Amino acid sequence: MEKRATVLNCPIDLYAADEALNKVRSALSEKRNFHVITINPEMIMNAQKNKAFFDIVKNSDMNIIDSVGVKLALKFQGINQNQVRGVDFARLLVKEAAQKNLKIAFLGAKEEVINKTCENFLKKYPNLNIVYSRNGYFSDDEKILNEIKEKSPDIVLVGLGSPRQEEFIVKLKNYLQGATMVGIGGAFDVFSGFVKESPKIYQKLGLEWLYRTILQPERFKRIFPVLPLFLIKCIIDTIAKKG
Repeated sequence: MEKRATVLNCPIDLYAADEALNKVRSALSEKRNFHVITINPEMIMNAQKNKAFFDIVKNSDMNIIDSVGVKLALKFQGINQNQVRGVDFARLLVKEAAQKNLKIAFLGAKEEVINKTCENFLKKYPNLNIVYSRNGYFSDDEKILNEIKEKSPDIVLVGLGSPRQEEFIVKLKNYLQGATMVGIGGAFDVFSGFVKESPKIYQKLGLEWLYRTILQPERFKRIFPVLPLFLIKCIIDTIAKKG
């Protein structure tokens, strides 16, 4: 059964991590392309003013909750749903690829970051079949799309930042068959070890964003005033629907 809600008209899938993984397994077994968005308030706010991006969010195959902000927005509606952090879901997919001998591709971040990511995952999963890896600094999409097509991966993790990664995946769907494609933002920075992952207590309290902002103060401008405005809009929208 499909479990979906909406936040500011953007569809949100109400899946635990294992349920989301099972959706990917089904798509892989049926050779269906499957686009996963790890959705957060910034994306939802962008979708309010950017029709093309709203269409991408609306037409993706699965939008999992990557943010405490989205979790709170659902709580306003009386829905209690835990996050499925993008970084954790990406790890599950890498593990799945290693265990099932699936071909995996990594695209995004700086050269040293993507190289270290591959190195770290291969240490953990020596049999992991990484068929393609490349940094995220390129201007010729067509060239990269064809390179990935040639390798025909089963899983593609794309860390180009939003909305660039989602726009790229929409193009990539026309080049691949039966692939699961996930936009993972800055997860490669964490996988590589170049950015320290937030302690478990921050994750448990939903304050991962605060920890990352302390480490990377430049993120403050990006988060504020987007997050408070997002929550205010969600409260107003919930009240309007109830009224």
